[in-house]
Amino acid sequence: RTSLPSPMFSRNDFSIWSILRKCIGMELSKITMPVIFNEPLSFLQRLTEYMEHTYLIHKASSLSSTTERMQCVAAFAVSAVASQWERTGKPFNPLLGETYELIRDDLGFRLLSEQVSHHPPISAFYAEGLNNDFVFHGSIYPKLKFWGKSVEAEPKGTMTLELLEHNEAYTWTNPTCCVHNIIVGKLWIEQYGNVEITNHKTGEKCVLSFKPCGLFGKELHKVEGYIQDKSKKKLCALYGKWTECLYSVDPATFEAYKKNDKKNTEEKKSSKQVLVGNTEEPDEMPLPDSESVYVIPGSILLWKITPRPPNSAQMYNFTSFAMALNELDKEMESVIPKTDCRLRPDIRAMENGEIDLASEEKKRLEEKQRTARKNRSKSEEDWKTRWFHQGPNPYTGTQDWLYSGNYWDRNYFNLPDIY
Repeated sequence: RTSLPSPMFSRNDFSIWSILRKCIGMELSKITMPVIFNEPLSFLQRLTEYMEHTYLIHKASSLSSTTERMQCVAAFAVSAVASQWERTGKPFNPLLGETYELIRDDLGFRLLSEQVSHHPPISAFYAEGLNNDFVFHGSIYPKLKFWGKSVEAEPKGTMTLELLEHNEAYTWTNPTCCVHNIIVGKLWIEQYGNVEITNHKTGEKCVLSFKPCGLFGKELHKVEGYIQDKSKKKLCALYGKWTECLYSVDPATFEAYKKNDKKNTEEKKSSKQVLVGNTEEPDEMPLPDSESVYVIPGSILLWKITPRPPNSAQMYNFTSFAMALNELDKEMESVIPKTDCRLRPDIRAMENGEIDLASEEKKRLEEKQRTARKNRSKSEEDWKTRWFHQGPNPYTGTQDWLYSGNYWDRNYFNLPDIY
């Protein structure tokens, strides 16, 4: 489908501040937020948006040079956060045992995710190429903190991508996401922090820096970094914006450009010495210097964002990919398990524009989850995850959630009644 059943309602009549002022410095996962701050997707569906640019994984598989493969993997890692741009609605917290599946024949993958823990909230996912060319899996524990003016989400958890034809595995973690102007003004989003992608077979690394915006917005949305071999020799430079595109270029060319750029900036600054230093975070979203990225001569384009559909602003700023995530048809209803997010009544009501019903259903489901947890603690019975189990990540050795198999056999029994 190309649009939601009902456009979003205005959030202007509600103050997030009235709820958030009670929780400065607290972990937000324990606070019940009114449904009006949500978008009609579960976090499990939101996670699936990593897969929008799966063509980059297929492309990586087809390349013979390890550096070129790493370029595509880096572009995939950057593209995976691109759908966050201007998405200021909060996804629904998945219920324990909630699942989501997506099969996209056109994009060549199928994915399964499950909410494997409620406190702390952990979502595990496992995707595979339909031509057996890759598997991509991980678990995300979004740690949210409120800092007065902004909410920071640190997505703890490792992403693992295996290119099966090359017998190669890559791992990385995602950057921190921050939503500004929680109290007044227009909400805006930035991502910052370092992302280090490791090729465990060759020892090559790609170290990307997602730049914080800075006071005058010069660095807003910028990403740059290098691919280096195991002895740390720079093989190529990458640069771009996570909201737009990513390019690669020879490291020497990149450094010459940076040096020149810095010199120009300093000349500009010395002629504008009137500006007084100010370390506060900017309130208004700074306008970037120019809409797009300056392309250094000799660069190769690795990835470019798909433009959002014209009705995106009325549809929670969804991409075309996101628009279809909660779609449910009769045929699908007969095969998916009863724990799939598409069957969740509160999200469905919100998508249909029935806000009061969505709010009631959300409360009912949260209450039902609490009751189930109390009953389990009385009978001393532990929650068992269905499709994932805990174990060491085969490449990093850290604790991870691994796919247990058998989901696609469509043999569902003893599923929890969560809705």
